[in-house]
Amino acid sequence: MTGAVPEHPSGLVVQQSFPRPRPTTNPYLVMLRDAVGAVPGVEVRTFSWKGALLGRYDVFHVHWPEILVSGRSPLKALVRQALTVALVAKLAATRTPIVRTEHNLELPSGISRRERVLLRWIERRTTLWVRLNDETPEHPDALGALIPHGHYVDWFSRWPWPARETGRVSYFGFIRRYKGVDGLVRAFRGVRGDDRRLHAAGKPSTPELAQGLEQLAADDPRVSLDLRFLDDEALIETVRRAELVVLPYREMHNSGGVLTALSLGRPVLVPANEVNARLADEVGPAWVRQYEDELASDDVERALEAASRLTDDARPDLSARDWDRAGEAHVAAYRRAIDAVGGRASGSGRGTRS
Repeated sequence: MTGAVPEHPSGLVVQQSFPRPRPTTNPYLVMLRDAVGAVPGVEVRTFSWKGALLGRYDVFHVHWPEILVSGRSPLKALVRQALTVALVAKLAATRTPIVRTEHNLELPSGISRRERVLLRWIERRTTLWVRLNDETPEHPDALGALIPHGHYVDWFSRWPWPARETGRVSYFGFIRRYKGVDGLVRAFRGVRGDDRRLHAAGKPSTPELAQGLEQLAADDPRVSLDLRFLDDEALIETVRRAELVVLPYREMHNSGGVLTALSLGRPVLVPANEVNARLADEVGPAWVRQYEDELASDDVERALEAASRLTDDARPDLSARDWDRAGEAHVAAYRRAIDAVGGRASGSGRGTRS
């Protein structure tokens, strides 16, 4: 396509892949929008199909692309898939780069062959990948940028923070098979002490999963469940009242849940891997404790004992995850992606696409 494109008054226009935030929107996305939009000369647009297909912008930033190609019914999914084809074709025709934040290493399970093909197509069209930690493999055929996941301290500061309760263990977040909440309940049943309690809160992905957890919890009066979506106030209550947060994910690479607990000043017990080891080095080993293989009762007991030595007002070091820094780093990554496809010179103003 040839010819000059009229200059955007804002200098750099970023089209995000998530819609206007709602109460259930991941706070990471809201804080990213605000941090990028706070950089002078940058405009951030949230997603609508009309805006993405008909609007003019410099870069398309996608987070979980499976959301673009899925639907609650086969017909809705088919319509979205057709719109995705039109969108990716438009981005190619206008030489608009795709920037992708790699929240997960693998494609979602249980998706259709058509969805898989479309997601692989988006991957091939991606100009720059944003990695959230050093352990995410780089893509040799594309640009990359390492931008650590920002903290949630400011996000949660608008609500009161309750004090901890001695001996209380919490799990919070959506409950899915791979998150291992059933294993946590089983492990906790072997923890010694009538003064120890487990509270697991979050919405299960299936009724069968909810029923299974209720059956497990029924055998131990120290275990309580709150099987519903948690708003921010309920989440803060769940995390802050705990002495220890346990997130026993069977697969853990980038976890906003860990950073949520740390942002609220609570230590976590998580599976041992390189990502969590690096995080422990970053924020302090007292804040990130790890266990090997399957979670066991003595893992929980040892982590509770260590957590009891932290004062209620202690905080981990999250200075490397400041959102001002993250916003500027994202804008720099966008400009690199634009340069790579020849969209315009890095810096300010919009030039000619050819």
